[in-house]
Amino acid sequence: MKTIAPVVARGCQLLLATIFAVCSSLSHAQIQINPLPEPKAATITQLGAHELTAGDVQPWLDEQMAKAMSAGNIAGAVAVVVKDGNVVVSKGYGYADVATKKPVDPASTMFRVASISKLFTWTAVMQLVEQHKLELDADINRYLDIRIPPRDGKPVTLRDLMTHTAGFEDVLRDRYATDTASLMSNEAWVKRWVPARIYPAGEVPAYSTYGTALAGYIVQRVSGMPFDTYVERHIFTPLGMQHASFRQPLPNEMQADAVPGYRSADASPQPFALRTAAPAGALSISGEDMARFMIAHLQFGRAGEAQPLEQASVKAMHGYLRAAIPSLPGMALGFARMDRDGQVILGHGGDIPDFHSLVALFPEQHAGLFIAIDGNPDSQWLRRQVDDFDARYFPPLPQLKLPTLATAKQHAGQLAGRYTSSITSQSNVLALRDRFREVQVSVAADGTLHVPQLGAEAWREVKPYVWVDDGSGHQLAALVRDGKVRMWSTDTLSPTQVFLPATGWAPARLCAVLTSLLAILALVALSWPVAALLRRRGIGLVLPEGDERWYRLSRITPLFYLAFAGGWALMLPRLGAPHLEMRLLLLQIVGVLAVLGTIPAAIETWRAWRTPGAWWRRVSGVVLLMACLGAIAFIVNFHLLGPSYNY
Repeated sequence: MKTIAPVVARGCQLLLATIFAVCSSLSHAQIQINPLPEPKAATITQLGAHELTAGDVQPWLDEQMAKAMSAGNIAGAVAVVVKDGNVVVSKGYGYADVATKKPVDPASTMFRVASISKLFTWTAVMQLVEQHKLELDADINRYLDIRIPPRDGKPVTLRDLMTHTAGFEDVLRDRYATDTASLMSNEAWVKRWVPARIYPAGEVPAYSTYGTALAGYIVQRVSGMPFDTYVERHIFTPLGMQHASFRQPLPNEMQADAVPGYRSADASPQPFALRTAAPAGALSISGEDMARFMIAHLQFGRAGEAQPLEQASVKAMHGYLRAAIPSLPGMALGFARMDRDGQVILGHGGDIPDFHSLVALFPEQHAGLFIAIDGNPDSQWLRRQVDDFDARYFPPLPQLKLPTLATAKQHAGQLAGRYTSSITSQSNVLALRDRFREVQVSVAADGTLHVPQLGAEAWREVKPYVWVDDGSGHQLAALVRDGKVRMWSTDTLSPTQVFLPATGWAPARLCAVLTSLLAILALVALSWPVAALLRRRGIGLVLPEGDERWYRLSRITPLFYLAFAGGWALMLPRLGAPHLEMRLLLLQIVGVLAVLGTIPAAIETWRAWRTPGAWWRRVSGVVLLMACLGAIAFIVNFHLLGPSYNY
């Protein structure tokens, strides 16, 4: 017995280890029953998982939506859940029209889904790849009649566009319009100005509306038909999507089904939002039409009898991964990876002032969730619904709490500092706006990381340069090379954005310098009438003949600089809004007058030093001249003045 007992014990250990390994491999897994392209999978139900049926999903969704709509005073919403090629739940909440109390109909009520539009653009691209009309890794200049210059010898490819790694700086100008007369076509918009390439292709994720608009234009050129027509013929019609359109305004027969934008349930409706870069954000769609699109992607390109995408294309889109930070979810082809606890989640969000939406696909489970809201929930509510849906229906196996690494304080110290978002501009005035949006990473006494701008999480290092927040389970990770932090991000953010080490003066120091310059200019401007009043009363020196003109011109100069600074203070928060051209032109004229005014300021200072006893003129002249030169340096550094005002 003594010799048998160890053998039995060892056998039990091996059996338990095998069972645990099998369970781990089946977590979030499926058993394939039928061959592709019409898979009907039976899933392994984990311990504690709810069954994904209408009877369970409906009350859960009702509760979640009721809380959100009450807390956010939301006018209307739609929620759809699909599984194994079927719609499990499809329900509207609130009103499509508050004034008439028209309820939201998930079959016909059309919501604006903003950037979710991009998924349809990428699907169109893949259709043309199937037809060998496009190549994912070819220089896109092959398909364009404009030139996108290379950077560091690397051209832009469609794969770069689909993963938001083409390296374009951010673009805002003319992206929105208030009426159809001023609405620029997507073709005209992408040709008007090619944004600067600020990163080498394929290296730094930086969400790019321009990149998607460029892809939509490529679809137009290669297919030989307008983008919206192509999508209608090759995606909407085959899938039976009768309440989906990229057209702006919507066709007459659809306008009655369009939801007007409501900032809140008791606010006035907003007009139909017009988007210049239509392939990147102009889609209007009903919940059930989005269900058809989700089913097509979850069923390897097939929805019913229609198959707008081949199996290989769907696998290529879903299975590809480009992760700038290997420890975090990256980008599939067009889809953002929103993985949670080992579960692969593909999706995309959409946000404009009046509408917020999110689509999430669980390809291993052949399940999908879509929620669209006409109103303003809190910024993270939609993502929490995806996490809660995943935890409820596909919970992971229990995870052991990883210990804190001994290198925690050392590595946290390396990460501490100032960072800026990769979604930025460097060649235009948006560089100034983004300077004041820096993110600060700090280290607590216990070695945990804190990023106040991203919330109250305390990040604890559990793997080299990988931190976890024990309260939420979310992760933060950094890419470090040669001992230097290259970039970092978290799994709560889109994989199309990372944070890069900031350069230049910190915002606080920049504010101090700018405030000092403006204070000097203001004091010099105020000293002019005071000095004139004192001279009238016989106090102070009378200006020599010929100096008075230069003195007056020099004292007008600070007024132009102050007006220029005030104008930009008003304009910076509004950049991107339509109809700013005339105001920007007037602001540029004021800036030119300010810079030219530095010339009489220099002449006045020179003449003051040639006038005996004019100590006040000398001091004020030098101070004014130095302030003017400092202001010019600021203007040049942040591109506040130039022959064009693209941004």
